[in-house]
Amino acid sequence: MSETQQATIGVVGLAVMGSNLARNLASREGNVVAVYNRTTSRTDALVADHPGSGFVAADDLDDFVASLTRPRTAIIMVQAGAGTDAVIDQLAERFEEGDIVVDGGNADFRDTIRRERELRERGLHFVGVGISGGEEGALHGPSLMPGGSDEAWETLGPVLRSIAAVAQGEPCVTHVGHDGAGHFVKMVHNGIEYADMQLIAEAYDLLRRVGGHEPTVLAEVFDRWNGGDLESYLIEITAEVLRQQDADTGRPLVDVILDRAGSKGTGVWTVQNAVGLGVPTTAIGEAVFARALSSAPQHREAVRGTFPERPDVPTAPDGFEDDVRTALYASKVVAYAQGFDLIRAGAQEHGWDVDLGAIARIWRAGCIIRARFLDRIAEAYDDDPSLVTLLAHPYFAEAVREGEAAWRRVVALAATAGVPAPAFASSLASYDALASERLPAALIQAQRDFFGAHTYGRTDREGTFHTLWSGDRSEVSTG
Repeated sequence: MSETQQATIGVVGLAVMGSNLARNLASREGNVVAVYNRTTSRTDALVADHPGSGFVAADDLDDFVASLTRPRTAIIMVQAGAGTDAVIDQLAERFEEGDIVVDGGNADFRDTIRRERELRERGLHFVGVGISGGEEGALHGPSLMPGGSDEAWETLGPVLRSIAAVAQGEPCVTHVGHDGAGHFVKMVHNGIEYADMQLIAEAYDLLRRVGGHEPTVLAEVFDRWNGGDLESYLIEITAEVLRQQDADTGRPLVDVILDRAGSKGTGVWTVQNAVGLGVPTTAIGEAVFARALSSAPQHREAVRGTFPERPDVPTAPDGFEDDVRTALYASKVVAYAQGFDLIRAGAQEHGWDVDLGAIARIWRAGCIIRARFLDRIAEAYDDDPSLVTLLAHPYFAEAVREGEAAWRRVVALAATAGVPAPAFASSLASYDALASERLPAALIQAQRDFFGAHTYGRTDREGTFHTLWSGDRSEVSTG
């Protein structure tokens, strides 16, 4: 590296995501990008493959740090966990007060909170940025969810706005909140992604097994759906996947792919945190469990061998395709509502000032769950920032109300036909529970009081009470 070469920002870690992000940064006016990878051959390959990018290549971390103008800003794109901590420590040893370390990986937001605190004590800024959009998004414009301090955002904001996807003239990035807020919101984004994908897969399964449609026909169905309320990236690529033929067999590619869905953990984190915060993200939970079940071949084989006879699949009734589309939209509304409920709960728990309308807006482009109806979600929270849940907003309430009959028909038919639709069913059950005047939780409270003296509240007066179940069964006030 020449002593005169200076960069405005740097990227550490040059696997596909890191390389594409570096290329994106370098393509924007005013950015000069330093690049470093522990394996120097990756650095050399990136520079050689893109000679016009003006990269400032470094063979070691000292050269990398020396190439950065103050305040130094380095984006880490390495494997989450111990590898990230190692790079952070190496940079922190070389950085000076006011410099910024950015983690662009899928980190656990609690690690981000810890890292931000530790670096702040050393006079450095640490920013966890959720990046959505995959390899193409990193290269052409992702949705970005940065946390960190206000001071760091002042420096980093213009850079992130320059590389973000754009929706309706607005860059898909906002300062989500302090310390771990960005990675928390990215975690929930991924949880919603799990639910969305599972719901689409269930719609496909119903239309194929009950509707009798082949994948090429279903590709056209999803194409039509993508022109309406369901317009989204995931619906769009579903049509593309269903249209794809396998080169070796000539069969639809979806029929030769092993039916075991993988997971990288963010969906699991979403459910774990939802349970801890007491937020019922049932659609996301069912999506996570559905992937786990699909990846349990021994259990599936054992049960399939024990119950070889399955229910007869009925002939699809008239209007079945429209019913599935309507049920899919209603279920998506519930899943997204649950995700935004979780973001609000997380913000309250950790003291973040998260603008839910702004989150919906930055998800309109660049990210995996980008969809037309995110405009409606943004409008809902703009109308009422304190909205208890999306289901209470007139637009979404009407959408669910209009789709309710079809939703029930689809779930009932799935149960009758033996076609699993756990995300459809759990979304409907969640809606029914929220809409019920009274729930059987009263019985559960009585049971808890019976075996554990956990007490209960009453509908007719304030306080907590306990029945002397092992005594004369009189009731006593406990507070």
